[in-house]
Amino acid sequence: MAEASRWHLGGTPKPKLQYRKDVEIRTTLQELLLYLIFLINLCILTFGMVNPHMYYLNKVMASLFLDTSVPGEERTNFRSIRSITDFWKFMEGPFLEGLYWDSWYNSNDLYDLKNTSRIYYENILLGVPRVRQLKVRNNTCKVYSSFQSLMNECYDKYTSKNEDLSDFGLKSDSEWKYSTPNRSSPWHWGFVGIYRNGGYIFTLSKSKSETRSKFINLRLNSWITRSTRVIFIDFSLYNANVNLFCIIRLVAEFPATGGILTSWQFYSVKLLRYVSNYDYFIASCEITFCIFLIVFTTQEIQKMREFKSAYFQSIWNWLELLLLVLCFVAIAFNVYCNIQISLLLGQLLKNTEKYSDFYFLAYWHIYYNNIIAITIFFAWIKIFKFISFNKTMSQLSSTLSRCMKDIVGFAIMFFIIFFAYAQLGFLVFGSQVDDFSTFQNSIFAQFRIILGDFNFAGIQQANRILGPIYFITFIFFVFFVLLNMFLAIINDTYAEVKADYSIGRRPDFELGKMIKKSYNNALEKLKLKKAQKDESKESKKSEDLAEQARREGFDETEIQSAEKMKKWKERLEKKYYSTEIQDDYQPVTQQEFRDLFLYAVELEKELHYVSLKLNRVMRKVSALQY
Repeated sequence: MAEASRWHLGGTPKPKLQYRKDVEIRTTLQELLLYLIFLINLCILTFGMVNPHMYYLNKVMASLFLDTSVPGEERTNFRSIRSITDFWKFMEGPFLEGLYWDSWYNSNDLYDLKNTSRIYYENILLGVPRVRQLKVRNNTCKVYSSFQSLMNECYDKYTSKNEDLSDFGLKSDSEWKYSTPNRSSPWHWGFVGIYRNGGYIFTLSKSKSETRSKFINLRLNSWITRSTRVIFIDFSLYNANVNLFCIIRLVAEFPATGGILTSWQFYSVKLLRYVSNYDYFIASCEITFCIFLIVFTTQEIQKMREFKSAYFQSIWNWLELLLLVLCFVAIAFNVYCNIQISLLLGQLLKNTEKYSDFYFLAYWHIYYNNIIAITIFFAWIKIFKFISFNKTMSQLSSTLSRCMKDIVGFAIMFFIIFFAYAQLGFLVFGSQVDDFSTFQNSIFAQFRIILGDFNFAGIQQANRILGPIYFITFIFFVFFVLLNMFLAIINDTYAEVKADYSIGRRPDFELGKMIKKSYNNALEKLKLKKAQKDESKESKKSEDLAEQARREGFDETEIQSAEKMKKWKERLEKKYYSTEIQDDYQPVTQQEFRDLFLYAVELEKELHYVSLKLNRVMRKVSALQY
């Protein structure tokens, strides 16, 4: 009847509540174990994609093509190019010498090249390098009327609308004729513009002397003009020793202000992915990764069907969805890259006299690596879902959730002041200090100031009055006042949360206690004598207390009543005051109400008995005083 009444009231019986909790603990432990296996597999897969030789290959190539100076001019290398004259010196000097290694260091002939070029004797030059430039049309900008008599040419910054598509110069060879861009090739994001593919292109020769003659001819016939806005130098290498491709792009931008801005890209990628036994082991990890992804996707779909709209109320479920989306995107990138490699690699290696455009493959391979990096980042973050059952992590999450409103209010005030200083710095120092040259740079420069990385000398030199005022006031208001307010908000909230936990508030269950309890239960099952020994100690302790009560003059009825009262009290305390009980409200059954009522009656009797004894003692004390 009591059981039926409890179901009628909508509550959950105690045994079923405990069973549900045990199932939740068991499910959490199983999910943690499964996820740890998935995370280990993902780490092996991602670390297997990265080769330490990638860094050294990039470093060697950068040292050869960026830091090698023109003979007799120690400061003229690709990094320091500032004029068209410096550019041609680099092309006819360090660049030409770096590409063609046709003899050994003792001037002996190099081993059989088989119609290929070697760089540093170990790296095969795939095809031939390519040089291309993009130009803009004349009169793409407006000249003020007062200056029109002084200049009749005006070349604006590069855009696809301003690009010059007409032939120029000698108009005889391909380098003087415009080549239409390939739609599949990615655009390049430079310092002062975004450049598309195509332009005025010429490829180098296998012969060093022919290439030198080509450079001299282009220089003498002014291949680079005032309308030139960017020049790309592209070539690719392959090192069979480490099974790595190195795709190199050197960029020289010619802004409308004059001068040259140089940049570069060195991409070392592993396009041939399955060669060694370790590569096939990584392939097995990829298959395992796909299996895990199918399992996790099925679990999330089941959760959505079970909880429906309530599923999206948990931040951990959103993290699960984000992680699944990233995994599917990574797989799509991987499949796309492998298909493109299988289709294009043979064609690119077929003709060694033409330029092999590996930049397209490297570009998407780098994006695939970036997606994998973001995926494994969020995969590690998901571990907090399981660690949150720990007391410390529960306090941390409670602190952040409780002070979120205060942090949002503080963030509004902080960024108002922060952006005001960023605008001030950009307008005052933007024309002279590189850190404040754009509004975006100004914002990041202020974050660096907070972290202690700043150029005070440059700020002071740009403006001797506003520079120090800006710096001192920014440090005072942002560093000393606002950041300390932020820390004070978190510290006060953490103190409140810690006080709540000290008076009995705990998470529903802690992962460490779950594991420890399971471990102790396993030991007790294996060593039953230890559990029996503890029980015998408990019974012996109870017998000693009963014997002591007899010696003090208590009769058997009082002793039995006290023992009964003690057992009853322990049972009720274990039932209603245990820290393992969930905080959710559960209706009380008629049987539980009867037990509590009888317990209250017994407590009333005990209090009445204690009160009579206290009155008797007080009367005796009063009689002794008189």
